[in-house]
Amino acid sequence: MTPLPNSFLRRPIAHRALHGTAGAENSIGAIQAAIAAGWGIEIDIQPSADGTAMVFHDYDLARLTDHTGPIAARSTTDLGAVPLSGGGGTIPTLRQVLDLVAGKVPLLIEIKDQDGMMGPDVGPLEQAVAACLSDYNGDVAVMSFNPHSVQAFGVAAPNVPRGLVTSAYRTKDWPELTPDVCHRLADIPDFDPIGASFVSHEVEALDMPPIHALKSRGVPILCWTVRSASQEAEARKIADQITFEGYTPA
Repeated sequence: MTPLPNSFLRRPIAHRALHGTAGAENSIGAIQAAIAAGWGIEIDIQPSADGTAMVFHDYDLARLTDHTGPIAARSTTDLGAVPLSGGGGTIPTLRQVLDLVAGKVPLLIEIKDQDGMMGPDVGPLEQAVAACLSDYNGDVAVMSFNPHSVQAFGVAAPNVPRGLVTSAYRTKDWPELTPDVCHRLADIPDFDPIGASFVSHEVEALDMPPIHALKSRGVPILCWTVRSASQEAEARKIADQITFEGYTPA
């Protein structure tokens, strides 16, 4: 277990960077804006067809660009020419983002599940992220909803802090998962076996026994996604740090 650097607990973390007027979520423009404001940054990773770690949230291009179809079906070169509908540039690679952030602020990287059912069919994307981070000197941490993904990343990059993105896993909110998978993940049973050192938990469900148990052990509790000052105040009764969007934290 590699501890989460204290820098992640000092200032709030901009969810998918400081998107809005500066550009779309996970865009270079939004990342530049977050750096300028001094916020930590959270980004998402999906693979290109040729295995490059791309900074993009969705599995499909439709919501965030004028293109359609799976991001994983397009080459790095093709994706690098796709403008983001909200501005801020084209779809960046993780390498481009690392070169831009360059340790100026803490960087929280979420690897999106590639198994489809939070199962063990993962590995290539985790290895691609680890390769990008092999010479990165800034404060960085990697996380995923899929415990197998966190474990695979830990094998590839054992010295990089890693954590679990966690949730209440209400079955109505996770129609792609079976009820058994939802119930299991909600108990957060994999935290210790995979060498996690923090969690980022659903803000509306912070008052859960597994979260209280981890907090009592001194595990850092981050949370997603805070959208108002009043929600932040409530979240901070339990969470050590917030991931935010749509307002300016205190």
